[in-house]
Amino acid sequence: MPERKYYRKTYSQKRMNKKAVFVLKISRTGLLLFTVLVLALFVYYGRSLPRPEKFTERTLAQSTKIYDRSGEVLLYEIYGEEKRTWASLSEMPKHLIEAVIAAEDINFYKHFGLDFRGILRSIPINIRLGSPVYGGSTISQQLIRSTFLTLEKTPERKIREVILTLEMERRYSKDQILEWYLNQIPLGQNAYGMEAASQTYFQKSVREITLSEAATLAALIQAPSFLSPYGQNLQELVSKKNVVLARMARVGFLTQNQAQQAKAEELQFAKASQPIKAPHFTLWVKDWLEEKYGEAFLREKGLKVYTSLDWELQEAAEKAVANAAQRNTSLGAYNAAIVATDPNSGEVLAMVGSKDWFGDPWPKGCVPGKNCLFEPYPNVVLRSRQPGSAFKPFVYVTAFQKGYDADYEVVDEETNFGLWGGKPYIPKNYDGRFRGPVTLRQGLAQSLNVPSVKVLADLAGLQDSINMAQNFGITTLTQPPSFYGLSIVLGGGEVRLLDMVSAYGVFATAGLQVAPLAVLRIEDSQGNVIEQNQRTPKRVIEREPTELISDILSDNEARTPIFGPRSVMYFENYKVSAKTGTTQDFKDGWILGYTPSIVAGVWVGNNDNTPMRQEPGIVLAGPIWRTFMEKALSR
Repeated sequence: MPERKYYRKTYSQKRMNKKAVFVLKISRTGLLLFTVLVLALFVYYGRSLPRPEKFTERTLAQSTKIYDRSGEVLLYEIYGEEKRTWASLSEMPKHLIEAVIAAEDINFYKHFGLDFRGILRSIPINIRLGSPVYGGSTISQQLIRSTFLTLEKTPERKIREVILTLEMERRYSKDQILEWYLNQIPLGQNAYGMEAASQTYFQKSVREITLSEAATLAALIQAPSFLSPYGQNLQELVSKKNVVLARMARVGFLTQNQAQQAKAEELQFAKASQPIKAPHFTLWVKDWLEEKYGEAFLREKGLKVYTSLDWELQEAAEKAVANAAQRNTSLGAYNAAIVATDPNSGEVLAMVGSKDWFGDPWPKGCVPGKNCLFEPYPNVVLRSRQPGSAFKPFVYVTAFQKGYDADYEVVDEETNFGLWGGKPYIPKNYDGRFRGPVTLRQGLAQSLNVPSVKVLADLAGLQDSINMAQNFGITTLTQPPSFYGLSIVLGGGEVRLLDMVSAYGVFATAGLQVAPLAVLRIEDSQGNVIEQNQRTPKRVIEREPTELISDILSDNEARTPIFGPRSVMYFENYKVSAKTGTTQDFKDGWILGYTPSIVAGVWVGNNDNTPMRQEPGIVLAGPIWRTFMEKALSR
C-alpha cells in the first residue's frame, strides 16, 4: 500500500510537470509571435520614416477659402500660404525653449518618445470631460502627427504614430527633434515655426523676444486661431500666457519674482498683416467653421465657403462708417458698427464690427477692455449694449396683439410708477415736456418715454413684452422680469445689434422670424457640396400688429414734432420704417430701419461706455444709416 501511494503521487507530479512545461512552451511561443509581430510592425511602418531633411520640407496643405455670396471676392484664406523662416536651436533663446517644454512636454528630455506619466494624468481628466480630449502627447508625437499622419483617429494611425515616434527618438537626438518641432509648429496667421511667429506678432527675430513674449508664443501652440491676439479672445491668450509662466516657475525654470515681472509686462502686438476683407464678418464665420470642423481640418482639406456677404453692400457699409468717423469723433463718439440682413432669409449682407479693424486703440496707451474709447478688434455687432428707445416697438406690438390700436390714448404726464430698484421710478421725456393725452401712434413715432412706460405697465405687460422680444430673436434677456423692471421699454436690458436687426426683420416680414445666417454653402476640394445652409422662416405673430408697427415707424407726419419733416429717417420715394435709440447719459446711440427686403442697424458709442456730447441716435448714428440705406435702396 505505501508503495502504491508513492507511485500515484509520483505519477501526479509528472502529469503536473508536463502541463507546466506545455503552458511554458505556449507562453514562449505567444511571446515570440508577439515579438515578431511588433518587430514586423516596426519594420513595416518604420520604412516610412522620412529622411531628416524631410522635416524641413512640409507639404503644402490645401487651404480653406472664404468667399462672398458671389464667389468672386475672396475674403480670407485659412493657412493658404505657410510663412516659415528656419532658425536653429542655438539661435532660439533659452527662455523660449523652456516655455515650450513647460507648456507642452515637461518630461521631453527624460522620456523616450512616449510619456506614460502624462497619459496617466490625462485619464481622470478625460473621464471628467466624458471624451478623450487630452492624450498626453509628447513633442515628438506632435511632430510626427502634424508632419506625416492624417487627422483621422484610427487604431492604425495611432500605431503608426507610436512606432514612428519611437523610431525617430532612436535615430535622432532630442535637440534635433526639438529644433524640427520649433520650426514647423503652426502658430496662427499662417506662421509656421517660432521665427515666423515672432516676426508676425512682434516684428522682431525670435532671438530678441522677451520672456513674456516667449510664453505667449508657447501659449499659442494648443489653439493658435482661437487664441489669436487679433480675434475675440485676447484675454484668454493673456491668461494662457500667465499659466505658462506659472508652470515655468513651478518646475524651476524661473523664480517666482521673474514670473511675476513677466506677467506684468504689457504685450505690444504688431498690426495683423494677412490680407482679409470684411474682417469682423469673416472672423465671425471663421470661428463658426472652426467650432464645427476644427482648425486642423480647415487647414488641410481645401474647403470653399460661400458666405451671405454682399460685397457691394459691405463696401457701402464700410464707407458710411469711415465717412462719419471724423465728425463723430469730434462729438465724442469714437466707434461705430453696422449690420444689414435680408429679413426674408436671415442672410447677413453686410457687417462692420468697428470703425477700423486695422486701427490702433485710442487713446494711445489705453488698456483694452478697461479704458479704451476705441478698440479695433472686438465685434460690437455681437456685443451686448443697452438699446435705448429702439426697444419700444417690441412693447407696442405686444399691446397691439392684445387688441389695442394706434388711436388708443394714454396720458403723458409726470407719473410715479412705484419703487423699482429701491427708489421711485419717475421717467422723463427726452425734451422734459409733457403733452397730456397722446395716441399710441404719437407715443411710438415721437419716442415719448412716459407714454411708453404706461403702455408697458398697463397694456402690454412686462413678462409678455419680454417674451415677445425673445420670440422675435432677442437672445440676451435671460434674467427674471423683475431684474429689468419697467425701464426695459427705455432700453434697460442689454441686447446685441445683430439680434436687434434680426428682430426688426419680423416687422419687415409681417410676422415671420428667421435667425441670422452667414454661410450659404460649403464645398469640398472636389466641388462636392457638403453643407447647404437654409433657414425656413416661422410665424411668431399675426400680420396685423407688425404691419401697424411698420406703418407708425414710417409715418413722417407723426414723428415730425420731434424729428422734423426731413430727418434722416425720411425717404421721399420709398416707404422706410425706422426707429432711433439713445441710452441714459448718451452712452449708446442706435438707429434701426427696414423695408420688406433689407434691415439695417447702426450703433455708435465708445468701447468703455464714455458718454458722447450730443444725442447719438439721430445725430451720430443716423447719418451712417442714411448713407447706407440710400445705397441699398438705389440698387
